[in-house]
Amino acid sequence: MALRLVADFDLGEDVLAWLRAEGDGAGARGGGRRVLEANYASLHVLNIERNGNIIYTYKDGKGNVIFGLYDCQTRQNEHLYTFEKDLQVVSCSVNGERTLLAASLVQSTKEGRSNEFQLGSKCLTLLVEIYPVNNVKVLKAVDSCVWVQFLYPHVGSHPLPQSHLLLVSEEKYIERFHIQVTQEDGNKVVIKNSGRLPRDRIAEDIVWAQWDMSEQRLYYVDLKKSGCILKCIQFYADESFNLMFETPVDIPLSDSKFKLVNFGCDYHQDQGKLSEHPTLCVFTSHTGSLCVCYSQKVDSWEEITYTVFYFHKGYKKTFATALGSAGSHVTQGLTFLNLDYYVAVYLPGHFLHLLNIQHPDFICHSLFLTGNHKLIDMLPHGPLQSLSGSLVLDRCSGKLYKASLDQSSLLQFLWSTHLDWEKMAALHCVLSCGCDLRALESQLIHWVSESVSACHSFDLIQEFIIASSYWSVYSETSNVDTLLPYSSVLAWNTEIPGIALMTEETALPLVKVQSFTGYWEKLNSNLEYVKYPKPFLRYSNCVVRREWQHLISEEKTGKRRSATYVRNILQNALKVMSNVEARSLEPRLAPLLQEEDPYQRLLMGLMVSELKDHLSRHLQGVEKKKVEQMALDYTSKLLDLVCNLLEASWTKQGLHSSVLQLNERASAAEFAVFHFMTRILEATSSLFLPLPPGFHSLHTILGAHCLPLHNLLHYIDHGVLLLTETAVTRLIKDLNNTQKNEKLKFSIIVRLPPLIGPKIYQLWDHPVSSNIISRSHVTRLLQNYKKQPWSSLINKSSFSVEFLPLSYLIEVLTNLESSDQALCDFEAHDSVDAEFVQEAALKHTTVLLGL
Repeated sequence: MALRLVADFDLGEDVLAWLRAEGDGAGARGGGRRVLEANYASLHVLNIERNGNIIYTYKDGKGNVIFGLYDCQTRQNEHLYTFEKDLQVVSCSVNGERTLLAASLVQSTKEGRSNEFQLGSKCLTLLVEIYPVNNVKVLKAVDSCVWVQFLYPHVGSHPLPQSHLLLVSEEKYIERFHIQVTQEDGNKVVIKNSGRLPRDRIAEDIVWAQWDMSEQRLYYVDLKKSGCILKCIQFYADESFNLMFETPVDIPLSDSKFKLVNFGCDYHQDQGKLSEHPTLCVFTSHTGSLCVCYSQKVDSWEEITYTVFYFHKGYKKTFATALGSAGSHVTQGLTFLNLDYYVAVYLPGHFLHLLNIQHPDFICHSLFLTGNHKLIDMLPHGPLQSLSGSLVLDRCSGKLYKASLDQSSLLQFLWSTHLDWEKMAALHCVLSCGCDLRALESQLIHWVSESVSACHSFDLIQEFIIASSYWSVYSETSNVDTLLPYSSVLAWNTEIPGIALMTEETALPLVKVQSFTGYWEKLNSNLEYVKYPKPFLRYSNCVVRREWQHLISEEKTGKRRSATYVRNILQNALKVMSNVEARSLEPRLAPLLQEEDPYQRLLMGLMVSELKDHLSRHLQGVEKKKVEQMALDYTSKLLDLVCNLLEASWTKQGLHSSVLQLNERASAAEFAVFHFMTRILEATSSLFLPLPPGFHSLHTILGAHCLPLHNLLHYIDHGVLLLTETAVTRLIKDLNNTQKNEKLKFSIIVRLPPLIGPKIYQLWDHPVSSNIISRSHVTRLLQNYKKQPWSSLINKSSFSVEFLPLSYLIEVLTNLESSDQALCDFEAHDSVDAEFVQEAALKHTTVLLGL
């Protein structure tokens, strides 16, 4: 399944088994085994506190309400308290020291049972001393329901002299009680001044509220004439609290309905059909995201609509999902689950949507699965409650899960899906899991090499390289979120069948505090980024392209800038190469990283330099060394991915570094590797990414071996294949001088770049290369030649050719060669003299004249 649900607590195994063991003796003695089993049917979870402890309740044979606690650290159960009355529990909470229990109860629905606590009220809110069991104080006795929740300033078990209790009333207000405790008679803990507990009003006129137990935050909606206002209060360890933000939300909440989220596991409030009530919840993550998910009650059996407010991005998206068949009734509401980088939207039996909340701009980065897909068939079909963090409670089974994306199932899904948008979304889901990166990368590379030709809406190699590199450094600091490219896709216009999407701008939250730390600092940074127009901050290699072209031009003209600048760039390249080589655990089969390739080294060094400058400008407060290392790691990762892609293709086809026999016919494996290398080159060229040194040489050698001559020359002339010194040297030396190979060599020789041409000409002992050498030699001699008056006294006896133009040229060259300057300039070319030039020129002339 797409979601991995790991059971952290099972009411049946962790509690019910203990209760049966405890009750077996009493049940056997009283012959009431069946009665015990019937009572256990009332067992259910009430609340999960910040420290992970789970409060549950059940009724004994007399209908008395029993409270128990399961300690998640010791895995032991503890009896907390028994109300010897037949009441129904609405809410319950225990303070961190386990000295106080707060509970809200309503009258029992059983007939024939009196209720001494009734006092003419519908709901009782009680505060009980439980260390040991002692006094009971009535906090509220009202006709409206009340929910209670102790604050946990920190998870530690340090005893505090004061506890703080939130009380939420159905009458639409929230109060906080301050409860002083003291010790008496040794370890006995009692409430101090219990006659009048201090309290303060936190909020009024609320119609909805949500409690975040792990972060100690209270979200609530205040219904004003202008509409619904979402507010958030943060509670701190020093007993203070702040109103952090408020923002309007375009949600049609009714003043007559009251709804709470995560104030315990409230079965009383959810007795009706879930599909008949709207769903609203707030999700945050450590990256500074703030999402509000909302779905109205189901009005149609054909389509489900829900809205997600991406407040950290400044817009909301409304999704309309076709259910597929008009007869498929919906008996449950939507479930929204927080998965950190994603929000899961789940409708049992119908669909599972994984919405990317970190990068929600394009719909292709979210995964939409329908009900007939095996990835969601195994998910629980009962109502799920999303708690703080990634905890999920299955109310029917009483199981508490830790939810996450199932990396293994998503990898299998990548292999089976044929839809481009599902490939894109699933790839990002898999990468966000972030566990066992080396093994994951190997599996993804295998998939990319097999699927590259089956993807048409985007470049699969580009997407894999960019996304993998992003996630490789994202774990170091989430501040790079807006600074590094997340995807190679810059636009997506393809619609996803069954999903209608509408995007609208929304008002940004109004921040109410001035100083920030942790999550609030990151959220404020996100809001500032949206609020004030800024240039596009994501890194691009456009600057690198311009600078690289300038350096190459300077090298050709001999006017390169300061040696220090170039030396720093090349040192960056050396560090990248060292990193890449260190990442490889075994020797590589593909012959890469074995030559200088100065252009590629210059490119990778420039990328490190430019990326470091880019990150330094925008990552304020981050150490310089950390920024430098981040730029180095990112560039190294890009290069390493290219190496690994090629290595996987090389291994798959069974090739090794010495397999290329240029005088033999190319194999199918070599054709496949050449094609894959061309796809890699296409992907990296458009993004102007560096390639490992030796890539172009290997690519050209394979091209010469696999392609017909006219195709090869077409690739060379259009810059797909580059004539590097290593590649041409290999071709000249390894290919024999058959007529076909001579034609190939000549075609390559005449296309050589000026910088490597003179070296290559010397390697081929052939009239063609001799002709080129002689031409080059004559050109150099005549560059500074000043025409002298014609002398009629030419010693014709020294020449065997009576062809006046040629004889005159030879005399000029002879005179130039005899000069001291010429000897000084061309002493390295002692294999070329006037006689050699004469022979070459004569042969070339006779060929042109057809003699």
